[in-house]
Amino acid sequence: MSQEELKKACSVNQLFHDLEETQAKSLLEQVEFPWEALPKIHDFILQLGPTLSKDEYEERDEHVWIAKTAKIYPNTYIAGPTIIGPNTEVRPGAFVRGNALVGAGCVIGNSTELKNVIIFNSVQVPHYNYVGDSILGYKSHMGAGSITSNVKAEKTLVDVKGLDGMIPTGLKKFGAMLGDHVEIGCNTVLNPGSVVGCYSNVYPVSMVRGYIPANSIYKKQGEIAQKQNESV
Repeated sequence: MSQEELKKACSVNQLFHDLEETQAKSLLEQVEFPWEALPKIHDFILQLGPTLSKDEYEERDEHVWIAKTAKIYPNTYIAGPTIIGPNTEVRPGAFVRGNALVGAGCVIGNSTELKNVIIFNSVQVPHYNYVGDSILGYKSHMGAGSITSNVKAEKTLVDVKGLDGMIPTGLKKFGAMLGDHVEIGCNTVLNPGSVVGCYSNVYPVSMVRGYIPANSIYKKQGEIAQKQNESV
């Protein structure tokens, strides 16, 4: 995969096929790569929150807008600025640290932590997940215990790496970009700068780094199989 092919594969339009499935549509339309939206999430939520329908949303705390049909269990912590969409569940022990735009019909599970994220509609992070400085596409799912690692050990800037190319991001904090319908197996670590193409599956207990092509099965580093008879 050439540098130009890597850039195309990591673009907003290739990872997310329907931006109507997130309230961040107008934000993502402004950028070429989805991670370019990460530094803008805070201000975007502060602008969007006051415009939400008061028939559908209520501001339960300062800069915390929650849909009236969302189910917020006891013993959760939600800091602003945050938006929680309709029919979403936030289960006991969830820790939402702010800068979180969560879509409709999602599950934010027990002991799951969110920070500086865009969560598309119908996403599930249901058990013991950490999702930081990341974007999860429509109907993506992270198995129990899977996490995004969003800072390199040496604290240097994050690059997105392909087989034959690399995209500098200019970001010190960048977890993962998951395309639509991605499945992440239990207890997997998505290292800084991970980008998983849509309709791909990652085996449990994996260590992921760099770009995984769409419509593929990640078994381990260096072993990625293409799915058969499926269109992206």
